[in-house]
Amino acid sequence: MIKVKELKSDALIQVPVNRGYYVMVKNLAMSIVEKMTKENRTPEYIKEISTKAYQDLDNDQKSLQTVTLLLAEIENQAQIQKQYDEKEVLEPGDEGYVAPTLG
Repeated sequence: MIKVKELKSDALIQVPVNRGYYVMVKNLAMSIVEKMTKENRTPEYIKEISTKAYQDLDNDQKSLQTVTLLLAEIENQAQIQKQYDEKEVLEPGDEGYVAPTLG
């Protein structure tokens, strides 16, 4: 028999997140979405993430749901802690607009 460590069922852990880590999580989310797009997943498949129980999702859906919830919590905490800078961003059609890229 071996001993393993597991979070307590009522644990609520606070983990500081810097901008670099936040960007990495966003890139992970985009990678999952790109994989789903390349596999020609239907819009219904994506919608199942918010309508099905977690245990009924496949691994790709679970991964996207998990990373989306993590991003939402990071953004929520940034809002509460007033850790946002506001800036103007060019939109498609604006002079000088450059499409974003991963990486």
